[in-house]
Amino acid sequence: MHDNPRVMVLIEPSRAYERALLRGIARYAHLHGPWIFSREAPFWERSPHRTLLEQMATVDGIITREGPDLSAILKLGTPAIVSNVDTERIGGVPNIISDHKAIGRMAAEHLIERGFRNFAFCGYGDLFWSDQRCEGFLNRVRKGGGQVHVYGASQTRRRLSWKKELPLVTDWLMSLPKPVGLMACIDERSQQVADACRSAGIAIPEQVAIVGVDNDDMICTLSTLPLSSVATDAEKGGYEAARLLDTLMKGRRSPQNLIEIRPTHVVMRTSTDIMAAEDPHVSKATKYIGNRCRHPLYVDEVARVAGLSRRVLEKRFRAQLDRSVNEHIRRCRVHLIERLLTEGNMTITEIALFMGFPDAAHIARYFRQETGISPAAYRREHHLVNS
Repeated sequence: MHDNPRVMVLIEPSRAYERALLRGIARYAHLHGPWIFSREAPFWERSPHRTLLEQMATVDGIITREGPDLSAILKLGTPAIVSNVDTERIGGVPNIISDHKAIGRMAAEHLIERGFRNFAFCGYGDLFWSDQRCEGFLNRVRKGGGQVHVYGASQTRRRLSWKKELPLVTDWLMSLPKPVGLMACIDERSQQVADACRSAGIAIPEQVAIVGVDNDDMICTLSTLPLSSVATDAEKGGYEAARLLDTLMKGRRSPQNLIEIRPTHVVMRTSTDIMAAEDPHVSKATKYIGNRCRHPLYVDEVARVAGLSRRVLEKRFRAQLDRSVNEHIRRCRVHLIERLLTEGNMTITEIALFMGFPDAAHIARYFRQETGISPAAYRREHHLVNS
């Protein structure tokens, strides 16, 4: 191996998931390198006299996507890791894979917690990862006794242009029972669903609440209406993949041959920022809780805002959302703590004070009671490691 390892990275930065992987790889290299990176040249700069495989023969390690050249790449014998999205596993090489079913479950849980009783899924029927996310979503909804309306054309094995598919998606959306909580398999699909809703005059999130996957800021925040999305720890996965490659390039064996990308939380934006409660008093109460959940809240306070007695509000909460008012308060506060642990750089003490706890010990006890894990352990599990 060269003094400064030479690493070929064949991952395109076209989507948020791949960009997060690359950020994690780069961060490890900057902390433990330097590494000398090389990538496939753009088509206008490629030399007809030197193939990609010839270029790879000069490097010490490879992190690559799946593709038609994969078998030839692996035959080089160079330490390699494969970012794998289209199959369960690729044998004989460490894999970076996503827990797609867990992603689907998290999206379902988010919509269930928003009070929805009708559910839908819009994906791509010719893609493995979309089917897996659909399965996770279906299983979680069915576990709670619900049913999911799956976009029919997504079950075909042919891909239509969006111009041709738009009327199909629009008709399907019009046919759904309302209000409905809808998971799209990826943020790009969320944007398409939102476009179809707009063309059909379907209100988001009042009639259709949409959650996608990958938390791609370029899509979710630049959409006409900001889109909610399941975030993953892909950046941490990239860091761990680089750590594993470093071990392999140094000629050491590692018991680890799998880097698993897992969902961390749902970043809620306007597209699901609603509680699907028919009772206007319950709706008013949940909106108040959502807006003030960083502060300690009490049921009597919420009941006064809702204009009901505590006893009546509790009864209506049970009927509408199948939970008590206090359970809803605690869920909202825990979800906010999770976001602060994974998205920002606040210390646990700073988060405690922001949330109205006197110190880190109190927030740790509160968080552990609700999740079974400490805030520090949750951050280690879902946030990019620091070394």
